[in-house]
Amino acid sequence: METILRGGCLCGAVRYECAGDPGSASYCHCDDCKRATGGPYTVGVLVRAADLRILSGEVKGYTTIADSGRKITRQFCPECGSPLFTRAEKCPDLVFLKAGSLDEPRRVKPSCQTWTKRAVPWAHIDETLPSFPEDRPS
Repeated sequence: METILRGGCLCGAVRYECAGDPGSASYCHCDDCKRATGGPYTVGVLVRAADLRILSGEVKGYTTIADSGRKITRQFCPECGSPLFTRAEKCPDLVFLKAGSLDEPRRVKPSCQTWTKRAVPWAHIDETLPSFPEDRPS
């Protein structure tokens, strides 16, 4: 069954939807994700780039070299700054939706954690999930 995920930014300028089956969701504890979100980690939902549609507004991007050593582009609303998507050089056909930007983030259940070697000690880590000190193996 096809799933439709909808979301947008804080100010409402950017709205998106993603039709198709979402892939896995994961916590990322890398330093870059912490800085980009202002929190102890981010939760990304893997979707096919071809399934993502921007319904309104435009996004801006910031490209940098991630902790992994590869380029990533973080996309956000230029009006309110809300983080929306991350695109990674190593998987150009995929996009990581920021779970917090979804209209219904409770539909997402992370299945693993990455970059746990960078996790802050006061952030809860679900010990039942597979955890990787760096990137998840390909």
